[in-house]
Amino acid sequence: MSQEEIDILLKVVVAVCLGGVIGIERELAKKPAGIRTHMFVAGAATLVMSISTLIIHEFNESFGKVQSDPVRVVEAIIVGISFIGAGTVLKSEKDHNVYYLTTAASILFAAAIGITVALERYWLALALTGLVILVNAAVGNLEQKYLGKSKRHTDDVHPGN
Repeated sequence: MSQEEIDILLKVVVAVCLGGVIGIERELAKKPAGIRTHMFVAGAATLVMSISTLIIHEFNESFGKVQSDPVRVVEAIIVGISFIGAGTVLKSEKDHNVYYLTTAASILFAAAIGITVALERYWLALALTGLVILVNAAVGNLEQKYLGKSKRHTDDVHPGN
């Protein structure tokens, strides 16, 4: 195994752990996407970003200067992960509410944290993970206390049209 491969593996491990922390909170809140989903999303985002860097280096060595746009890689990750997030969203025909939007958003955020790890911004990734936990855990309680929302309606439920 090369040093590059070890570095990528370590980055993926870090991202998987951070995604797992978010997933634990979602799991404890009994949401449809939990620990493994968030771990895979964060790890996959890190892996895709890291592998794209390897590909660029290999193409540059083999074919000369290759133009690359790292923003396109980020866009591809976001589009792919958004598809997964959309799969967690549920619209009830009975009460016309939309459920699990917050979980879908946390999946997207886990991908962004994975991208942050791939860019070797470890402290930022750690701080963002804490922010997601704070928002998911604390805001629901604030909604209950100050906005009078029932426990059932504090996470992920948004009135339909």
